[in-house]
Amino acid sequence: MKKQTKIIIGISIIIVLALLLSNLKKEKQTENDTFLPGEKHDITELFQAKESTIVDLKDGSVFSLNADIVVKEINGKQYKMYGYNGQIPGVALRAKKGSTITINFRNNIDQNTTIHWHGLRHNIKDDGVPGVSQEPIKPGESYQYNLYFPDEGIYWYHPHVREDIQQDSGLAGNMIVESLQTDYYSPVNKEELLVLDDIFIQDNNIIPFGKEHAKFAIMGRFGNVMLVNGETEYALEVDQGSVLRFYITTVANVRPFNINFGNAKMKLIAGDMSKYEQETFVESVLIAPAERYILEVYFENPGEYPIQHLTPEKTYTLGTVKVKETKKEKDFSTEFNTLRENKKVREDVAMFKAYFDNPVDYQIDLTIDMPSMNMDMMHEAEHPQDGIEWEDTMPLMNEMFDSSTLTWILKDHTSEQKNMDFKMHAKIGEKIKIRLFNDPKSMHPMQHPIHLHGQRFLVLSVDGVPTENFVWKDTVLVPVGKTVDILVDVTNPGEWMLHCHIAEHLESGMMTSLVVE
Repeated sequence: MKKQTKIIIGISIIIVLALLLSNLKKEKQTENDTFLPGEKHDITELFQAKESTIVDLKDGSVFSLNADIVVKEINGKQYKMYGYNGQIPGVALRAKKGSTITINFRNNIDQNTTIHWHGLRHNIKDDGVPGVSQEPIKPGESYQYNLYFPDEGIYWYHPHVREDIQQDSGLAGNMIVESLQTDYYSPVNKEELLVLDDIFIQDNNIIPFGKEHAKFAIMGRFGNVMLVNGETEYALEVDQGSVLRFYITTVANVRPFNINFGNAKMKLIAGDMSKYEQETFVESVLIAPAERYILEVYFENPGEYPIQHLTPEKTYTLGTVKVKETKKEKDFSTEFNTLRENKKVREDVAMFKAYFDNPVDYQIDLTIDMPSMNMDMMHEAEHPQDGIEWEDTMPLMNEMFDSSTLTWILKDHTSEQKNMDFKMHAKIGEKIKIRLFNDPKSMHPMQHPIHLHGQRFLVLSVDGVPTENFVWKDTVLVPVGKTVDILVDVTNPGEWMLHCHIAEHLESGMMTSLVVE
């Protein structure tokens, strides 16, 4: 039998099984199986979500932060969602490098929660992982976090309890850590935060979440409505000749975004935890869930510039930058067109080059266990050429599985132990090399954004091809079939999670830890 015929037959069987099991599941499903934010609250008694604001915090500041149930309007329809301090995205915190601030947090939502301060190299007790660094914060309870900001850049905060629900429902906010150097970045006319997200709405209703287990556990919960800063039609107006600096974060459960600004010239400045060694002009930037990038964009001529998400099959327009004919008084085009070398980053990276060729300390294979689908057809279907699933191409199959029916796996290649059954170990000051291999022969191969808490790392190579322009990272996208080597700078004591940042994969077990002594 030809391979193509086998694939067609296999896919047909899968679809039939999916339909049968989906119908059985619907027959058995009760209201107790699903969850939506604020189910027990009258929508008329809730506050409208506000636009995100930026709060400047000095060293030693104390700030009150709440997780609230709010009402959010999307395309003219009101939905009950969550917001930090009543805002979607959550209130953005801005502080100087080296600052320490105290967060007095209160949980006003209808689920247990915590806050993970994504990318910060600070004390383990403030990392927000339930059962490891703290206990879950129950509704009505409070908790105090002490934050330290050792690195410049753009960071974010979000729950680490049922991320698939809480993050998707609005609980995500940025942290901006400013340098003590006034000329750390080139001068620009304006700075903007862009938070990229999506939400799953059908027939004017948010598709319910699983109450006890995360739904859409195979591919993750893809939304069908795109959001920028919580809005479906993001719009910005600037003068002709403006140079803007965009701080961009993807907070979607699974969707990666490939961003450009029409024909405006773009310059890549920084990634998760530092500037790049060398600034570069780019056509677009691929941003996986949990990653952050800093771009500068030059709007030379008047007109409308679309903010686009480019995929191999489709182009989404996420918003618009309207450039007026009025020229900007301050012209920073010369600075924009100058590609700066960041010597301090280059010197910092140079201190680690002696470790680049070290043997691999840990190889972690990325795979999946689907006990109810023991058939070769699942992995005989061809995966995308670029190793990235840009859309939910198997919605019936995806809906059929929740986090109780499969296990996404980080497997130690040597011991074959999986997820939290194995732990990596290191001592402060060590540099450890981790190889991440995304098994293309697994039951359902797809990309995984892998995040390491509390440390920083360099991406050394992809499929053996060395990195040419380094940036310090805390999250890296591993496409299907790819092998990614990272070098971890071990500086922080404690037990730090390493996990896939597709929310449904995390809920399905795809997590291990690095224990630092």
